[in-house]
Amino acid sequence: MEYKNNARNIILGLLGLVILAAVMFLMYNHFKLKSVEGTKHIVAEVIFDDGKSKSYDITTDEKYLRGALVKNGLISGTDDEYGLYVTTVDGKTADKSKQEWWCFTLNGGTINTSVDATPIKDGDHYEITFTVGW
Repeated sequence: MEYKNNARNIILGLLGLVILAAVMFLMYNHFKLKSVEGTKHIVAEVIFDDGKSKSYDITTDEKYLRGALVKNGLISGTDDEYGLYVTTVDGKTADKSKQEWWCFTLNGGTINTSVDATPIKDGDHYEITFTVGW
C-alpha cells in the first residue's frame, strides 16, 4: 500500500514539473523581444573615449542589431557562446587587458541582450560608447 502511495506521489510530482515547464515556456515566448519585419531606419551613434561622437543613419531590412551594424561595416569582434563579443567599432578597438569595452544602449536606456538578440525597430537610436572599467 505504501508503495502505491509513493509511486502516485512521484507521478504527480513529475506531472507538476511538466506543467510548470510548459507554462514557463509559454510565458517566455509571449514576453520575449520580437523582431520587426521590413525596412527600418535606425541611428547608431558611436561615442569615443575622447568624448567625440559620430552618428550613422542606417536603413536596413535586418531583424537584429548585429546584422545591421555588421553589414554597414561598423562593428566586428569574436563569436562566443553568447554571440558576437564586439571589440571594434568604427575602427576603434577596445583592449580587454585595460578593461576597455563597448557599451550599447537604446534611446539612453540599458540593453539586456547581445547584439545578436537585440531586435531593431524603425526609429531606434543606439548609442555605442567606448567604456573603461568593469
